[in-house]
Amino acid sequence: VQLVESGGGLVQPGGSLRLSCAASGFTFSTYVMSWYRQAPGKERELVATIMSAGGSTNYADSVKGRFTISRDYAKNTVYLQMNSLKPEDTAVYYCYARSLYRTNVDYWGQGTQVTVSS
Repeated sequence: VQLVESGGGLVQPGGSLRLSCAASGFTFSTYVMSWYRQAPGKERELVATIMSAGGSTNYADSVKGRFTISRDYAKNTVYLQMNSLKPEDTAVYYCYARSLYRTNVDYWGQGTQVTVSS
């Protein structure tokens, strides 16, 4: 099983980034996919979630209206489009997969650094 994030980097305030998470080794369509982030000295927090069937989404209040989560079943990939980035969005962003049907089966990616600074 692998979750491989990419797309992080340094961006100026107000800029945009798109994170990608390529999944392999499990049945992507039967997993709820999420993005978490962890800033230095802070706890890991849930940023956004996308369900499988129907594709309903949920967002942390701090990113609503600025971030969009989506998934591509053909590519087994989940994305996080981040717009109007703020310095407080600086963190390591992690991809997370949770099985819909198997209790306590979940996976984490290795994380990708996002730094918002002028």
